Order: sequence, then C-alpha cells, then structure tokens
Amino acid sequence: MKFQFAYPALLFLILIVALWIFLKLSKASPSVTYSLTGKLIKLSEGLNLNAGKIPFFLKAISMIFLVLALARPQLYNVSRDIKHPGVDIMLCIDTSGSMRALDFKLNDERITRLTAVKKVVHDFIKKRENDRIGLVVFGEGAFTQSPLTVDKGLLLTLVEHMKIGMAGDSTALGSALAIGGKRLKGLKSKSKILILLTDGRNNAGNITPEQAAEAVHAFGVKIYTIGVGGTTGETPFMVDSIFGSRLVYQQVDLDEETLQKVASIGGGQYFRASDSKKLSEIYDIIDRAEKTKVKVKEFFHFHELYRYFLIPALISFGLAIFLKTTILRVIP
Repeated sequence: MKFQFAYPALLFLILIVALWIFLKLSKASPSVTYSLTGKLIKLSEGLNLNAGKIPFFLKAISMIFLVLALARPQLYNVSRDIKHPGVDIMLCIDTSGSMRALDFKLNDERITRLTAVKKVVHDFIKKRENDRIGLVVFGEGAFTQSPLTVDKGLLLTLVEHMKIGMAGDSTALGSALAIGGKRLKGLKSKSKILILLTDGRNNAGNITPEQAAEAVHAFGVKIYTIGVGGTTGETPFMVDSIFGSRLVYQQVDLDEETLQKVASIGGGQYFRASDSKKLSEIYDIIDRAEKTKVKVKEFFHFHELYRYFLIPALISFGLAIFLKTTILRVIP
C-alpha cells in the first residue's frame, strides 16, 4: 500500500493557517486602564494566564486537520491484469567452484564472478517487469531455483541468495539446458528464450550441450549463451592456508567453441563477458532484442483516510468552543 494526497495543491492552505497563527501570537493582548491595579493583581494570583490561549491553539489544530482532510489522503495499491504476456525467459546460472575467480571488479575492488553476475542479473530482472522469468542454477547437477513467474520480488531474493557450489563444483551445461528447456516446453507465449551463463567447460551430466540445445530449440526456444571470464589462462582465486587467506592463480578452462555451437543451434547468439561492464552490456543487448508488446490493464484500489483527519478537526473545534464559553471564558 502507498500513501498519497489526491489534491496535494490544497496543502498550501497550511501556510495560510501558519501565517494566521503567527499574526495572532504576535498581536498585543487587549488591555484596559484601571486605577486600582493592586486589587486586580490579587484577583489574578494562582491563575495560569496562558490557559486562555488553549481554545486558540485547539482552533489552529482543527484548521490544520481540516486542510489535511480537504487534500484527501489515501492509501492505494495497483493490481495488473496482463492480457497478452510478453517473453518467457529462463536464466541458467553457473554456480560451480570456478565462479569464485576474482577477475571482476566493482568500484575498483575485486569481486567474484558470481557476485558480478548476481548484480547484472538483478538489474536485468527489474527491467523485465511484464515478462515471466524463471531461474535454473547448475554445477555438477542442475535444478530449478524458480519456475516461470511474474513475482520479481521472489526472483530477486533467490538471485541474492545464490551461492558458489550450491549445485556442486563441476559444470553440467547439458543438464542446465535440459532443465531450463523443460520449463519452457509447451508454453504458448509470443517468445521463449533461454540464457545460459557459464565460465567453464561441460564436465558433468549425462547429456551433451549440443544434444540438449537441439532438443530445447525444437520446443521453439531461442538460446543465448554467455561465457564469463576476465582473463584467459591463469585466474586469481582467494584461498585459505596455514598462513591465512592469500591470492593464488589457477587455470580456468572456458569452452567458447561449445557455447558458440549451442547458441548457433538455438538460433541465438554467443557473448563473451570479460568484465562487469561488458557483462552488463550483454544483458542490455538481449533486453533490447527480446521485446514484445504487452497488453496490461491496471486496477487502482483506494482506501480513503479523510475521516481520520476530519473527526479530530471537529473534536478540536468543538472543544475549543466549549472551553471558550465555559471554563476559559474571557470577559469582555
């Protein structure tokens, strides 16, 4: 639920009320000339001379609440009815051990490949607000982290909680393609795409990437592949040893040839992401390429709050009148 004033322009009346309060308080109190002031002083002993201002302040409060009520405060939310869904997208993300490599940077600070991927995927999901998106994570095995959904909050939470090694340390490209394709099979959407991101070579699973790509493309799915890696050959990793954490260089094998074949079979395109900026640009390219018109009908639901301001205004005004004509009556 969100809060708003339906007529916010009326709030300027509060400035007029504030000016009225200022002029009233700065105005000199009325007085009369009387020769026997000594007797009057005795009469005023024990009285709170400021008590007479209470009705004035109650009226001021009443006027402020009336202005707020006139501005029509509301709580509202928006629901959407998507008549014609856009693109169905399965994101297949590599979480194998090699994604620990520290060859990406964010604000000049080394970060792991998976950290860089999570940030870019987070931004990509937020842009595709009318599309159904699913998430597959893979390593030695592959599993569906989220089926296709329009619940972007759920997806963003799942992306944030992805961890290196959660599906094993090896790389099963074929299994990831098969699982992602199965989720898209049989859907009657205008466009179905699968985005496979990895930094390694297929070394696990019972199906080859090429075989899986042929099967997935037969379902009418377009396949994009992204090879992640800021360096070729030896890549920096942070490891723990008896001397504490230290940076070591290890060999990482990115199989670009297979990724190119998979993208070709799937009618898509292969991209190489060498750094965070390039990775972000790749997802932007895919975002622009895969657009369809979506018919969305929005429903606004309002809950009026004016009564919560009007009732206190009436109570304050009534109390001011009561006090001014009884307990705090001023003569003349």
